[in-house]
Amino acid sequence: MTPPMLEVRGLTRRFGGLAALSEVNVSVPAGRTLGVIGPNGSGKSTFINVVTGHLKPSAGTVVIGGRDLTGARPWTVAKAGVGRTFQVVKPFRGMSVRENVSVAATYGARGRTAAGAAKLTADVLERVGLAGQAERAPAELSVADARRLELAKALALEPRLLFLDEVLAGLRPVEIDPALALIRELAAEGVTVVVVEHVVRAIVEVSDEVLVLHEGKVLTSGPPDRVMADPQVIEAYLGHRYARRGGEG
Repeated sequence: MTPPMLEVRGLTRRFGGLAALSEVNVSVPAGRTLGVIGPNGSGKSTFINVVTGHLKPSAGTVVIGGRDLTGARPWTVAKAGVGRTFQVVKPFRGMSVRENVSVAATYGARGRTAAGAAKLTADVLERVGLAGQAERAPAELSVADARRLELAKALALEPRLLFLDEVLAGLRPVEIDPALALIRELAAEGVTVVVVEHVVRAIVEVSDEVLVLHEGKVLTSGPPDRVMADPQVIEAYLGHRYARRGGEG
């Protein structure tokens, strides 16, 4: 039996006396998309940071592609085929858009020549819609394009597992649909995707399963329609206005 791409058991992260994550269990099969939602402060970004090595867990295990990466450093996790975006964009400020993506393309999990990295960089920039802005500085980009650069850097690693931390934040409605289409394309290509997002419509449209975090714990998980109709989720996160207007968000 093929192991899940991501298997998390008893994942806990404490900051002093505060448990930002407490006994979180998650299993994501290869090629599936998991949506993660919850109120601000529920532990969503902490979950990504612990799994990707930016924070060490206080307890629990992280297994990616059958390999135990509990507490591994971020570069080790990235080399294992894991990409991520950051909620607060983090480009290399002294480099152009192209150079930012080229760093990831060169560093990625699979060894490649300089020519191969250059081709991958060009392909990724085209895919996310930044080919025309390749020589600009990151500081010159709009909010939407800065988000696209974050995504491009993650994709240039050619990840097997991709974490998207509020990659739609700040986008206009007309900009959201192309981003959702790209997420669906990646899943169809076999990439396992974990999407942390506040745009409820996006979570429902792209996720095979939804995990709800509340106060660092798993409130519930399951198919999107079932989770969004759960009274606990409506009470803790979505609110009664969401229920009255039929789940639009």
